[in-house]
Amino acid sequence: MNRVVVLVSGSGTNLQSIIDNVNSGYLNIDIAAVISDRPGAYALERARLNGIEAICIPRKELGKQNFDRKLLETVEAFKPDLVVLAGFLTILSSEFVERFQGKIINIHPSLIPSFCGKGYYGERVHKAAIDYGVKVSGCTVHFVDAGTDTGPIIFQQAVEVKDDDTPETLARRILEHEHRLLPKAIKYFFEGRLKIRGRKVYISQS
Repeated sequence: MNRVVVLVSGSGTNLQSIIDNVNSGYLNIDIAAVISDRPGAYALERARLNGIEAICIPRKELGKQNFDRKLLETVEAFKPDLVVLAGFLTILSSEFVERFQGKIINIHPSLIPSFCGKGYYGERVHKAAIDYGVKVSGCTVHFVDAGTDTGPIIFQQAVEVKDDDTPETLARRILEHEHRLLPKAIKYFFEGRLKIRGRKVYISQS
């Protein structure tokens, strides 16, 4: 069975979408562990409720170097075929990215390269989009490389920004697409349908 480790920082709605797609049979994977960098992340409770090993590695308590080392050691121990960042707010170390090169995917709540990179996470992204006055935002699933939100793009979905949107209302509409695209990217990865060539991801139809 294809083994996946999911990294989380918050409530875990994208994690829940993965779990739901496993339970429905859409995803043929084993979620080996859910790991959070924050003790209070509700995503850990979601994992426990579904019988998945839930681990917290507190970044603030450990400091960056110790956290980076502990995270890499912990994930390596599960021997995952894919690492999924489902709302994980810590930037991965270069050693981690190198170790799992081509086997890490992330979901970001904007149309990369807009409103991404350092400091753009959660509702900050949606506030920035609204404040800038863009007419379209959305979400992006991409492979992770050594940069921040700079890896090859797998899927994107555009979402209209309405005149009366708040960061909360825009986030809710974009989340609906995140919950669809992230499991789809996982499925396509394990079906061997994603091929990286330079900056582009080519997707086979079968």
